[in-house]
Amino acid sequence: MEVIMEALPAFGEAWALILQPVVLGYLVLGVLMGLCIGVFPGLGGIAGLSLLLPFMFGMDPILGLALMIGMVAVVPTSDTFASVLMGIPGSSASQATVLDGFPMAQKGKAARALSAAFASSLFGGLVGASFLTVFILVARPIVLEFRTPELLMITIFGLSMVGILAGRVAIKGIVAAGLGMLIGTIGEGASSGDLRMSSYDFPYLVDGLKLVIVGLGIFAIPEIITLLRNDRAISQEAQIGGGWIAGIKDWFANIWLSVRCSIIGVIVGVIPGLGGSVVDWIAYGHTVQTSKDKSNFGKGDVRGVIGPESSNNAKEGGGLVPTLLFGIPGSGSMAIFIGAIALLGSGQIEVGPAMLKNNLDITYAIVWLLALANVVGTVLCIAASGGIAKLTTIRFVLLAPFLFMIISFAAFQSGQNLMDLVALFAIGFLGILMRRFDWSRPAFLIGFVLSNPAETYANQAIQIAQSRFRKGFFEGIDYIFSPIVLVLLAITLVSVVLGL
Repeated sequence: MEVIMEALPAFGEAWALILQPVVLGYLVLGVLMGLCIGVFPGLGGIAGLSLLLPFMFGMDPILGLALMIGMVAVVPTSDTFASVLMGIPGSSASQATVLDGFPMAQKGKAARALSAAFASSLFGGLVGASFLTVFILVARPIVLEFRTPELLMITIFGLSMVGILAGRVAIKGIVAAGLGMLIGTIGEGASSGDLRMSSYDFPYLVDGLKLVIVGLGIFAIPEIITLLRNDRAISQEAQIGGGWIAGIKDWFANIWLSVRCSIIGVIVGVIPGLGGSVVDWIAYGHTVQTSKDKSNFGKGDVRGVIGPESSNNAKEGGGLVPTLLFGIPGSGSMAIFIGAIALLGSGQIEVGPAMLKNNLDITYAIVWLLALANVVGTVLCIAASGGIAKLTTIRFVLLAPFLFMIISFAAFQSGQNLMDLVALFAIGFLGILMRRFDWSRPAFLIGFVLSNPAETYANQAIQIAQSRFRKGFFEGIDYIFSPIVLVLLAITLVSVVLGL
């Protein structure tokens, strides 16, 4: 009760921040941009947020957050269009939707599949936001106890989870995360200032590679190249059909399935590294396992749409838990999100325990912006369905130059250096190879993002521990091996052993 009373002023301040016309305007703008990004296969939340990064620098924090949350929230909803109408996963989080959504569209039940998906997405998003609200209340006192050794340990835990879980083959996931960390260390050392994999003769690499370039190169370019190789329209027909009300009735008839899959989405989202790459498959597997009649799955069963779509929106709320509370990205899009927050207001906000201590009002504003964005996104998706269906008949060869232009502009804006474009296509080539040989790109990106905090926390922990050891052996040991560190160490070892 005391925790709730402490948080009440922050609740009021958060609503005061959100309920401003300009903030709501930016939220709707973000939702519209996310809708456009989600429609194109492969250009998920990571590519979308990467495009926004150059414009975040110095932006008012609450306006920038409204823009980003609007985009993040709607992409798992709008990527359903590609999965249902085109039979192509709109993003990694909507792969399972294709199995039953596309056969429904082929039978003339696209509207029914889309409305069931949108209702499930809205419900899942609201469940995720509700969970986040409660979790922050409960976890805040614990999180504020985290010092440098605890933060280092949870960073290692995040890396171990992403290495094991983000790839189909465990060793591939670990190597991909390690490669991301290696590329993240290019440039000056965080504490020593030593140059690594660069020299003053080649000044571009002294500051390291920028997140926007790595994010766009590793995700957007490989997907565009893959679709270009097919050289055809995304879809030959653009028929939606009727049945909007029937789809909503289908969702309501399976509401307990939607509840269970939303909870699965939240749990998977909380675990760093699992994220969108597996959440829909876990939810789909649960849907099939708990159904008495399994004969229609894969042939157009609406339950095969409701389960995955409930989970992939709920995971965004879950993914914000490690992101906001510890500064550990729960997914690839959350990795970009952390980078963008650092740019807002010239670095006024810092994710992690400091955010819960100093910016609790902004923390809750993020949670409730997420809930509002899900509602706005669902309404806009239903309204735009007819027009979006027609876009899929355009040959992708005509769309690709436009997409390349946007990506190149975003990369150039990050540093306004022509070498940014060279770096973009070099990382893009690496992304193509990783996609071709099935190496985990989300693991690579999260390794890249966590390389700097892992190094910083390690250096700080060592320096403080050395000063404690000078005072007394047990004082140093007590600092390094606190109860929280020991629990996290045990969880990390168990996760690695079970994963392998």
